[in-house]
Amino acid sequence: MTQAALATTPPTGVPTTDKPSTSVPDTEKPFIQIKNVTKRFGDFIAVDNVSLDIYRSELFCLLGGSGCGKSTLLRMLAGFENPTQGQILIDGVDMAGIPPWERPVNMMFQSYALFPHLSVESNIAFGLKREGVKRDEIKQRVDDMLKLVQLSQFAKRKPDQLSGGQRQRVALARALIKRPKLLLLDEPLGALDKKLREETQFELVNIQDKLGVTFVVVTHDQEEAMTLASRIGVMSQGEIIQIGSPSEIYEYPVNRFVAQFIGSVNIFAGVVTEDEPDYTEIMSEEAGTLIHIDHGVSCAPEQEMWVAARPEKIMLSHEQPQQPYNWTKGVIKEVAYMGSSSIYKIELASGKMVRVERINRIRREEDGFTWETPVYLSWESGDCVVLSS
Repeated sequence: MTQAALATTPPTGVPTTDKPSTSVPDTEKPFIQIKNVTKRFGDFIAVDNVSLDIYRSELFCLLGGSGCGKSTLLRMLAGFENPTQGQILIDGVDMAGIPPWERPVNMMFQSYALFPHLSVESNIAFGLKREGVKRDEIKQRVDDMLKLVQLSQFAKRKPDQLSGGQRQRVALARALIKRPKLLLLDEPLGALDKKLREETQFELVNIQDKLGVTFVVVTHDQEEAMTLASRIGVMSQGEIIQIGSPSEIYEYPVNRFVAQFIGSVNIFAGVVTEDEPDYTEIMSEEAGTLIHIDHGVSCAPEQEMWVAARPEKIMLSHEQPQQPYNWTKGVIKEVAYMGSSSIYKIELASGKMVRVERINRIRREEDGFTWETPVYLSWESGDCVVLSS
């Protein structure tokens, strides 16, 4: 096991997922197998020796920034690109040499690519008509799909008479009506505004759950991936850095890149002073305190490590905490009222800026936490993650 893996392994008995129903049995055969796949464009390596298993009826998200290789990997699954090396199997069949139209796959693009001159029902039926499906069967399948995506009353409308969210559902229905074994979605919600995107995320999850089709979604949006996915693969520079459930990725990142990419986080550098099976202590000049972690990390003596603490897990107080560790002092430099919560940026004696988020539990909370106020920050021993890289 690598040092990073040892550092981030949660203590025994700590749950690592809040979606137990999506766990994959060890005996289940992967539906999609990506084996040591590399894709080069000239001298540029877009995908670098990626291996990944995705299971039947799973909603899997590939998450990463622009240029990380996630869309290239999706295009190789679809058959629009061929791997430079490696192997892709879908439902046990090697996809080498199989063109896109012969794969048990459909793809939904961010642009939706609806035909503007066709009605909603004609857009959805287009693929079935091309395949020569009987008229009665087409009508029944289109009606069923319209009900599924809640667009029956809009069947006769043209795409330009629909909202962004409705067009998204038409594109989804058109992709699903051919009953693919695998649906690939490339930034499917990117064209929607924030509120509509949030609503559509839940609709997408419900539709996938009803149909049981395997979804692979590419997105750069961390919140979208956390909402949609049963598992997430975080990508960077052509590699998959970590695979896990949303809560595993958020609570137990394998390195600083993942910790910083998923949500907000405070990271303190320090040196390990004690490392026992049931606890670790790290002295951090940056944090201005001794940091106590409630499990061991199996590292070398005096090794430099980093401690990650999420903003919502840090508590603020006007009184000095009584605990001997995991507290420090600073001055509030910025306050942002976000409605459901408030965000504070606090400067420590070392100059380190720490982000703290507090839920606004009552409408008017006169707590005295305002600009230039000295405050104490503290956290629990189980609320931090130790990272070696």
